[in-house]
Amino acid sequence: MEKLNILVTGGAGYLGSILVPTLIDKGYNVTVLDNFMYDQTSLLECCAHDNFRVMKGDARNEKTVREALQGQDVIIPLAAIVGAPACDLDPVATRSTNYEAVALVNKLRSKEQRIIFPTTNSGYGIGQDGIYCTEETPLKPISLYGTTKVDAENNLLDSQNTITFRLATVFGFSPRMRLDLLVNDFTYRAFHDRYIVLFEAHFKRNYIHIRDVAKAFMFGIENFERMKNQPYNVGLSTANLSKMELCEKIKEQLPAFNIFVSEIGKDPDQRNYIVSNDKIEKLGYIPDHSIDMGIRELIKGFRIITNNKFANI
Repeated sequence: MEKLNILVTGGAGYLGSILVPTLIDKGYNVTVLDNFMYDQTSLLECCAHDNFRVMKGDARNEKTVREALQGQDVIIPLAAIVGAPACDLDPVATRSTNYEAVALVNKLRSKEQRIIFPTTNSGYGIGQDGIYCTEETPLKPISLYGTTKVDAENNLLDSQNTITFRLATVFGFSPRMRLDLLVNDFTYRAFHDRYIVLFEAHFKRNYIHIRDVAKAFMFGIENFERMKNQPYNVGLSTANLSKMELCEKIKEQLPAFNIFVSEIGKDPDQRNYIVSNDKIEKLGYIPDHSIDMGIRELIKGFRIITNNKFANI
């Protein structure tokens, strides 16, 4: 295996806290650039490894980014304000972090340095009933979060040596946990509150376990040459589920969960689409974790977590 040097911006976040230890365990030299804005301690275990380096700083600062890029082979820009509600709280910071910081990395890197970037399949916005969104489907984001991620993806795909992953809604436990993601949130409500009220319960989206996202990054690193300069949907092909269907799956494991549907009211998140993941699966990438496995994992974890401090807002 090639002993690559890998820079991960925002590496102490929800995804990075799973991905970074995975990269370290594979023997890669990993540098994390993070501002630790949530005072998270999710990477402390990594400090025992000689192939781990950490920089505390802002991924929007040109001097800091120039220093971080030195000697790197692969850049994984994870630094972002994630989710529509968090983005709407500070649109200026959202634009500067989700788009401008990615464009800065793209401008400052050498032509040989590779980028693997996670965007979001929320860029598909509102799909057509029964029609799967593929990588050829026009992107029509309906939130500031989706718009900034799509703009960043376009910036990267207009250059060379890049891969973008259009991630489904992520679920599962991380040392820097988030409870504001849909599967995590609904399972938390089922476990603690034992009821939920759904708005627009028929709205569908795709899902993916956080460890399968890390697996996708590993797959991209190992298969970069045949994947480069293209976008890929990354999700569970068995999990294009409506909110009601997701709740019914949770209820299978938590029978006391009561599901109510409100005919009055509107979900602020209007995403509604189904997604095809055939493109990356045909190359050999297959997720390991089903929705049912993730729900079981979450239920076990919620016996430990007893408060809602794990969110981005």
